[in-house]
Amino acid sequence: MSRKERNELGEFLRSRRAALDPHRVGLPDDGRLRRVPGLRREELAQLAHVSIDYVVRLEQGRTRRVSRPVLDALADALRLAPDERAYLFTVADVTRAVPARPTAGPRVDPQLQQLLDGMHDNPAMVLNRRMDVLAWNRGAAALLTDFAALPAAQRNLIRLTFLDESYRALYADWPRAARECVAVLRMEAGRNPDDRALTALVGELTVRDPDFRTWWANHQVRGPRQLSKTYRHPVVGALTLDVQQFSVDTQPDQQLVAYTTPPGSPSQEALRFLLQWSAHPTGRPNSRPSGHTADLDG
Repeated sequence: MSRKERNELGEFLRSRRAALDPHRVGLPDDGRLRRVPGLRREELAQLAHVSIDYVVRLEQGRTRRVSRPVLDALADALRLAPDERAYLFTVADVTRAVPARPTAGPRVDPQLQQLLDGMHDNPAMVLNRRMDVLAWNRGAAALLTDFAALPAAQRNLIRLTFLDESYRALYADWPRAARECVAVLRMEAGRNPDDRALTALVGELTVRDPDFRTWWANHQVRGPRQLSKTYRHPVVGALTLDVQQFSVDTQPDQQLVAYTTPPGSPSQEALRFLLQWSAHPTGRPNSRPSGHTADLDG
């Protein structure tokens, strides 16, 4: 189904309008019963200085060409966050002149794989825009899962987050991590509406997981940012890792993701033990890092 048929713009506007508290934008209580949460269409029109009919046509998909000033006015009226504003411009026809990015294939340059294998102190992997795992090092397999044991079609971090019980159990705060996954995927779907593999992934998760289905319908979006993740690992217990993301110049749709820890932290000790443990399939160290505790904040 094409973006035009889905009316991504109208669905996003409705979802953000419903999520906005009228008091947040200074609208007085007029005593009328609100049949739906959030702003009424006429209130959004008033705040954005457009006609009610124009808002109706946008939400119903009867108007698709939107000028940049109008998009800015709608974004301001809806109090959109930077990622949400970028998504609004992405799904509106005003951005159609930007050529679509080519789809990245599964090939990872040998030099990049060599770099991964040389990162002995840090779990690392190469992902594409759908969060498919294209390459990984021993540390990533020890931290997350044995990707080599999975069929290639199942090596996707978002799919694993929702459909793999052991992977799901790694997260100290699974709902938070899972919602972030949905927001990232929603942003990517807006940028690449004709990506059949991405559409198939969304379809599978929508059918198989009710949480994904609910959160996908909320139209939350999120772009790249600095983040940390806290895991409850079966070997070393709790550890919090910073996630570093680097673009790959030779493959624009690929990114290298590496996990680091603050120097001298309990998580660094736990990660060091885990990497040593994974490097010795026989004669592994028997003791876990002593006195290991970690903040479970992510």
